[in-house]
Amino acid sequence: AAWNEGDLQKFMQTYWKSDKLVFVDKRGPNYDWNATLENYRKGYPDKKAMGKLDFKIFDISKIDRKTVFVIGRFELTRDIGDVAGHFTLVIQKFGKDWFIISDHSSAEG
Repeated sequence: AAWNEGDLQKFMQTYWKSDKLVFVDKRGPNYDWNATLENYRKGYPDKKAMGKLDFKIFDISKIDRKTVFVIGRFELTRDIGDVAGHFTLVIQKFGKDWFIISDHSSAEG
């Protein structure tokens, strides 16, 4: 919902706010919550560029009682051109909250 509202700061609340957060894309791994936010800001500078995001979850596997592995597909619908691809996430529980600690997203094409 935060993405579709054009609110990257709120969207990033789902990610672990740590320098150990890793985001992997076609350029390779990038570390750090702040660096991930800045990369999103560069790639999606406004609501028009962000478009409407939809996820399809294929599998959620429990690694242990505090960690899950998610496989899915993202579809970004935009006036400037649609983008779609697949992702894997490692999500971990810290206290009462769950955060993405690793995101590997690859666009098609």
